[in-house]
Amino acid sequence: MKKEREVKKQRKFWFRCLKQIMKIRYKRPNFVYLGEKFSYSGLILSNHEGTDAPMSLEIYNDAPTRMWGASEMNSGLIKMYKYQTRVYYHEKKHWNLHLARLFCLIASPLTNLFYKGLNLISTYRDARLMKTLKESIAAIKEGQNIVIYPEISEKGYLAELEGFHYGFLILCETCYKRGIDLPIFVTYFRKSDKTYIIDKPVKYSELVNQGLSRDQIANQLLERCNELGKMQFDENNNIIVEEEETQTLETV
Repeated sequence: MKKEREVKKQRKFWFRCLKQIMKIRYKRPNFVYLGEKFSYSGLILSNHEGTDAPMSLEIYNDAPTRMWGASEMNSGLIKMYKYQTRVYYHEKKHWNLHLARLFCLIASPLTNLFYKGLNLISTYRDARLMKTLKESIAAIKEGQNIVIYPEISEKGYLAELEGFHYGFLILCETCYKRGIDLPIFVTYFRKSDKTYIIDKPVKYSELVNQGLSRDQIANQLLERCNELGKMQFDENNNIIVEEEETQTLETV
């Protein structure tokens, strides 16, 4: 228990104060758990939905987490400014490039400050990925949950995700070889009604023992993520079964 309490206190005081201010912009979502809640040393996969999903998870989730993020967002103000203007706001969110540049004159310094407090784990597309894996495994051993947003977002952040990058599977495989069988939580943040849906965890070994390839595992988890995004719930967070589904069950 002592170790768990220490893990929860890793955010610095000034950053915790900053998060209180951020609540003005990011309201508490309705967290719907289809299984157990986040605890320690797991892998959380989520859609991105701009900044809303990461901010909602960081501000309102109590479990200890470390997020993966593009190295450009964790490499100083100048690199962050260039990445935010062209990649994030222009290519992914489809803003006018000149408007993005003007906006990021204010946004980038604030984002840079926030990322320093977030203690982001930088990701790379080259041999430096080993650095990402090493830092992630160390965090997992300390009791942290690793949060990854694996969606392929070249067309922007879509309501129905079209694909997952495989970096999270490389982490799972590396951990498994070292005797760490990561529980994987597939989650989906639905911005329209501020609902964060968390599926029951599945062990990486369960997926491997099904004889699934890396592609098949990624596609299975992707499909489940999209399924979560389409679920509807009543006021008690019970799943509302659609009429067609009910008729099918009665026929069976």
